[in-house]
Amino acid sequence: MHNHLIINIGRQFGSGGKSIGDLLAKRLGVKLYDKELLLLAARESGFAEECFEQRDEQREGLRALFGHFRIPFVGNYQSCDSPLSGEALFRIQSDVIRRVAERESCIFVGRCADYILRERTDTINLFFTADLGDRVRRITSRTGCTAAEAEAKIEAMDRQRARYYNYYTSRTWGEAASYDLTINTSRLGEEGTVDLVIDFINKRMKIND
Repeated sequence: MHNHLIINIGRQFGSGGKSIGDLLAKRLGVKLYDKELLLLAARESGFAEECFEQRDEQREGLRALFGHFRIPFVGNYQSCDSPLSGEALFRIQSDVIRRVAERESCIFVGRCADYILRERTDTINLFFTADLGDRVRRITSRTGCTAAEAEAKIEAMDRQRARYYNYYTSRTWGEAASYDLTINTSRLGEEGTVDLVIDFINKRMKIND
């Protein structure tokens, strides 16, 4: 493992991105942050965790903005009955991502971490896609839903993630130019994809040394 390395993972729904992230974290000996970020953000801000869960990777339009920012965003909030907007929650979560990245090597899944950490030089940004059939099989095996239901869920989740990412970053979700490496996980499978990523990391870090 290199001295300090941050890996940011973007992924299509059902592409195996989270599972690959878990395997990669074990191989590299680092922690993966996914839903854990919501708990950290809640703890550090004083807002209830459900505030972050309700807006997790969901874009809120400008109509959701409250009239005036109330600073600081701290307090002993036990519910989401507050004027805190999705934009404010995104800022809180962004601060948590920056602090975690500063203190340790780790892997972030989603939540625009690649954009939030764009000024760092120790990051590798990945995006995982997969063939539709493989995505459907993953979701049906995991949830027990029908293939038609899985396809509908794929379309809805990808649309949601794209709106969230594009809104907060002014980039294009899933576009190769936004990442260091884009991989179709159907080609090599999860373990093979991890091998490819580690090989890429080693070559990339050697160039940067």
